[in-house]
Amino acid sequence: MKIAVAKGDGIGPEIMQAVLLIFEANQVPLEYEMVEMGKWVFDKGFSNGMTKEAQITIENLGILFKGPMETPKGKGVKSVNVTARKTWNTYANKRVFQTLHGVDTVFSKANIPIDLTIVRENIEDTYGGIEHMLTHDVALSRRFITRPGSLQVIKYAFEMAKKKGTKRITCGHKANIMKLTDGLFLECFYEVAKEYPELKADDVIVDDLCMKLVTRPDLFDVVVLTNLQGDIVSDLCAGLIGGLGFAPSANIGDHISIFEAVHGTAPDIAGKNIANPTALLLSGISMLRHLGLMENAAIIENALLYTLESGVHTGDFGNKSIPALNTSQFSETIIANFGKIPKVNAKKILPNMPKTNTLFRLEKNAMMISKEMEEEQIVGVDMFIESAEQPNVIAQKCERHGGLKFKLINISNRGTQVWPTGSVYTNLVNQYNVRFESLDGTPLNQQDISGLYVSLSGDFKICSTELLNTWGNQRAYSLAQGQ
Repeated sequence: MKIAVAKGDGIGPEIMQAVLLIFEANQVPLEYEMVEMGKWVFDKGFSNGMTKEAQITIENLGILFKGPMETPKGKGVKSVNVTARKTWNTYANKRVFQTLHGVDTVFSKANIPIDLTIVRENIEDTYGGIEHMLTHDVALSRRFITRPGSLQVIKYAFEMAKKKGTKRITCGHKANIMKLTDGLFLECFYEVAKEYPELKADDVIVDDLCMKLVTRPDLFDVVVLTNLQGDIVSDLCAGLIGGLGFAPSANIGDHISIFEAVHGTAPDIAGKNIANPTALLLSGISMLRHLGLMENAAIIENALLYTLESGVHTGDFGNKSIPALNTSQFSETIIANFGKIPKVNAKKILPNMPKTNTLFRLEKNAMMISKEMEEEQIVGVDMFIESAEQPNVIAQKCERHGGLKFKLINISNRGTQVWPTGSVYTNLVNQYNVRFESLDGTPLNQQDISGLYVSLSGDFKICSTELLNTWGNQRAYSLAQGQ
């Protein structure tokens, strides 16, 4: 079976070499095709951080094993890590956090075992990177949460929890504030939960979740979250077990999957042969299991756990009274410990069941659309305008443009209502949302909205617009604070 390998930047080539040597010593039945990705590829003029040949190879092979990569700062380019995950729709980011004996933490010293799996939605949310300056003072980032995307990652999380034998699966969210976006994600969670009655499904507001994780992480099994919240919470969990140097990462898609170390490139120690390869090795072990190479994965992981239990360490962790090993020595010690079983968390050795590595080329992009259950209607529009005038002055101007189809409902600034009621103590910026709804409740069309836009633009610069939709009796837009 052949996979694509990108060595990465900084310490990436060193730790990748260490891991591949461990695989070779264990006779892992894989072939490797090296692909060009990372900062040095950006520097060659490839704006997405990978060559066209690399993209074709990865899409043909379906598996990418990659070291840490740097995105050049100040050049207006997107992160190659995020681009890769989104381009190939690796919709589920799975990170497993377990107590590693030999890696001292507050919880290991308190004898509190940690065995957490964070599943993070990997495509949507603010990671679309869709941003605009609406005025010179106001920046906008669009946050997309979709029903098909949410169902995709949540179904993966439930299925993985079932196979793992987990009893509890938790949705972390902020639906108390972001009622439509996080509310949709939470709705999808409980929709999928009905298909898995054997699992206890519950939800926790994400700030409360963070507090609970740093006090009683042993209470949680599998946690599924939206993209940004999942990114933050997964790094928090890495801190619970000793840091990102011990945190594996798998990005799972239906056709292509990426296994990577998520820690930095550590350019200050690059080339010194002192970096810790554990996170990349754990990610590689996860890849082996994904490919059905269960025996190889268990032997290598047991050797790693035995090595850590024995007090062997690199310079970034461990008992300082025991001399630290360099990268090569650490990997050689793991190889020497093949066949040895750790006292804690030993992995059962199962036979290899390699998956067929099917080569394929999709003919067209997959379109994910759920069934529309009720009729959609346009009942109004939000016009985001630039102005430094007071709310009552803006209201007087806006009311002149309503005509026979629209009435001005409210004006808000940074999400807080300032007209028809409000407070003089609300600080304002030079961008307002003026909300118009249908005058008599009859549905509107886009031509009506366009007419209002043209009329209103005579008085204001219109920065952005959003339709106010309903499905049946369900309002599909939020109210302003105080509305």
